[in-house]
Amino acid sequence: MSAFSLESIKNNIVPHKYEDFVYAYGTAGFRSKAEVLDSVMYIVGILAALRSKKLNGATIGVMITASHNPEEDNGVKLVDPRGEMLEQSWEGYATKMANAKDGESLVQAVNEIISAQKINIETPASVIYGHDTRPSCPDLVKHLESGLQVSGAQAKNYGVLTTPMLHYLVRCLNTAGTSDAYGEPSAEGYYKKLSDAYKTAVKGYARLSPLTVDCANGVGAIKLREFIQHIPEEILATNVINDQTTTLGALNKNCGADYVKTNQRAPPTATIAPGDRFCSYDGDADRIVYYYVDKDNVFRLLDGDKIAGLAAMFIMELVNDAGIDSVKVGVVQTAYANGSSTRYLEKVLKVPVSCVATGVKHLHHEAEKYDIGVYFEANGHGTVLFSPAALNTIKTTEAKTPAQNRALQQLSALTELINQTVGDAISDMLLVETILTNRQWSLDAWDQAYTDLPNRLVKVVVADRTIFKTTNAERQVVEPAGLQAEIDAIVAKYSNGRSFVRASGTEDAVRVYAEAASRAETDELAYKVAQAVYDRGSGVGSRPLLQ
Repeated sequence: MSAFSLESIKNNIVPHKYEDFVYAYGTAGFRSKAEVLDSVMYIVGILAALRSKKLNGATIGVMITASHNPEEDNGVKLVDPRGEMLEQSWEGYATKMANAKDGESLVQAVNEIISAQKINIETPASVIYGHDTRPSCPDLVKHLESGLQVSGAQAKNYGVLTTPMLHYLVRCLNTAGTSDAYGEPSAEGYYKKLSDAYKTAVKGYARLSPLTVDCANGVGAIKLREFIQHIPEEILATNVINDQTTTLGALNKNCGADYVKTNQRAPPTATIAPGDRFCSYDGDADRIVYYYVDKDNVFRLLDGDKIAGLAAMFIMELVNDAGIDSVKVGVVQTAYANGSSTRYLEKVLKVPVSCVATGVKHLHHEAEKYDIGVYFEANGHGTVLFSPAALNTIKTTEAKTPAQNRALQQLSALTELINQTVGDAISDMLLVETILTNRQWSLDAWDQAYTDLPNRLVKVVVADRTIFKTTNAERQVVEPAGLQAEIDAIVAKYSNGRSFVRASGTEDAVRVYAEAASRAETDELAYKVAQAVYDRGSGVGSRPLLQ
């Protein structure tokens, strides 16, 4: 480990491959074609070291992945000490450093951070890192390591990991030896924590039929196979498909959670019949969706909204049975949540529901406001957070009846089973399997809770997406002036109609979401709103593009 050196930072800078390419750190960190990320990896190593120094040597995580994106893409993001995403105020620092054109400007950006954050560069820095199965990862890791070296960071490479496992490891390392120690900081520790909790949660119940898991030909296939060695088949039976992690071009290709959610169909490689149980991860295993076909062979999707409803129902029942009325449960959604799911949560379960802007960091922050906060995006990314007060109540409440004792045991198991740092496909799968096993429910029985309204997402290519500004958790447009009134007038003509528009975060396009009572009405509503957006945005191309 070398010392932090501005001279080395300047002299070892990795040049940009494309001078006019502009980098931006967002919810997913930096993400783009892998070929343009060499220079970004170098600066992320430096930034991670600075972040660690700022936090008195706490371990910072770096994950190299592009999640559900095509194989030729890649990306990188930082993980803060408790396994949460990088503090938002540092995203600007990351962006400025990434766009430095030469060593001098990079050193200037670094000095600005040191000054603004009052960082003592003599403070030791600790960074761990991992990556998914993309062919571009090994070269990008080398550039990251170069940045870590010039920053003098104590660094450890954990190799191939799911994104949630990296988050887990960061929290474990930073809580080791404390009263809220999160677990053993190793892959084996992760597997043991989840498997032990699952065994407790399903004890005494008959195993369900086998679950087929589509792993998107990604890292989830490797880690799921390792994990299931810790659970006897008589407790959980799985069949892993789309596990070609070394086949070039296979990652996320016609498979995975994003494919299933977007196309509303099973992967072509899946043979699915009525009664079969299926789920799909995405490429880095932080998303999951379930699905099946009904008796008429009609495809049925159980997405993040459905998982949130299932989790909220089960946890609220356990809280009630445990007699811990002081613990309040809440659910957090985005505007993309199906209207039927929101009505089910509010009217049937009678659980508080918050709506926030799109992006996991917004959901996670809002969920922390509840004693037990359930959050899922419709795409299948989400988790459940337990506040310190809720954890203490669950731990210290003395049961007066066998039923209360069982409920408290179940809640305690869930706090271990659920990866509270971030959405985790393996952990969320175990959560769903726990609930279905306890209920002895088929996927069809779960699906009966409510029926999704037909919905449609349309992409409108525009000349300048920045003219579209929203408020109210992105559900209302404030600019261009008059557009919201136009949308309201269109929506009013449709039964159960709802529509909102928001600018894309990555391309000059506007996303239009619409839902209504029937498929025909939904399609018509989507296109009318899309046309209004197209007209206001000096649309590019011949017509809105259906997604």
